Order: sequence, then C-alpha cells, then structure tokens
Amino acid sequence: MPYPETLRENPKIIFFTDFDGTITLRDSNDFLTDTVGFGEKLRKQGNADTLNGKLDPYFDEFYRWSRQNKVPVIVLSSGMTPIIRSLLVHLIGPEANDIEIVSNDVVDKPGKTKDQEDGWQLKFHDDSGFGHDKSLTIRPYAQHFAKRPSEPRPTLLYAGDGVSDLSAARETDLLFAKKGHGTGLSI
Repeated sequence: MPYPETLRENPKIIFFTDFDGTITLRDSNDFLTDTVGFGEKLRKQGNADTLNGKLDPYFDEFYRWSRQNKVPVIVLSSGMTPIIRSLLVHLIGPEANDIEIVSNDVVDKPGKTKDQEDGWQLKFHDDSGFGHDKSLTIRPYAQHFAKRPSEPRPTLLYAGDGVSDLSAARETDLLFAKKGHGTGLSI
C-alpha cells in the first residue's frame, strides 16, 4: 500500500528498508554485472542464478513478525522492481506480494516488449544520482503528521547498508545498519 494508504490501519511503526545487501546477503545488481554479461543464454542463466539468491537469515522471521504485528514493511531500493519482487516471492512465498516496493522499474523499449531480447530499458524512479532518492518516499509520512499534530505518529525506522541510504536515514527516527556492510561514511 503506497502512502497515504499505509496509514489507514494507524500503524505504530513503519519499517522502511533497503533491499540489496540489507534484506539479501548479496547485491543482485552487482551479481548480474559481475557474473552475467550479455546474450540470451547468459541472461537467462543470470536470471536463474539471481533467483537462487539468499535472504538475510533473519529477514523471513522479521517479515512474519511484522505481518502479525501490523508493521508495514516498505522496500526502498535503487534496484529494479521485477528482480526484487521475483526474489522476495521466490524466497519468502506469495505473501511477499504484499510488500510495497518503491524502486526503479523496467519498461518496454519502443517497438519491443520486455519479453524480447534487448526489449527493455530502465525507468528510474526519479532524477537523483542513484535513480531513486529514498528520502522522497519517506518525507510525505513525516509531512503528513507535521500537518496533523493531534494524530498518533508512528515511529519511522530504516535499515540500510550503503551510500544510497543516507538521505533516507535522515528522514526516519531510528536507523539500523548492517554490521560488516559499512559505507565508510558516517550516517
């Protein structure tokens, strides 16, 4: 559920999270870039290998807890929606379709379809350096409650592991950073 629908159930907490390297153990875009290359055979093998990615060993348990406790989980990523959705459904199950994903997308190239070789192109979420300024997704939540100070405000949490997470971290109440995935920067 995108903003403002996420607020309908008056959650006490909203959990925003990065995907690659945070929910997963490895960055799917880095994996594709490092190991796949071009061509249909390699592309199809890369898709299969990507779907064999691994979740953080605690994410599945956390996600089940969040569903039981009505804590929305919103994935904010500079990755691509189809890859993220496929991985989540493959690794968690069909209930992962309920996770809101805000990321870059893929669209048909003119005169082609995504199902054809070389038929897709990346559609960035916005014009920022990473293709997605995650703070722009979180900011409306804070602005909503700033305009309605009498409404109970949920605690906004964020989990991330990289430079593209810095702007998002500044918009939330509490940041979780993965140990061993330091950016070398002070968030």
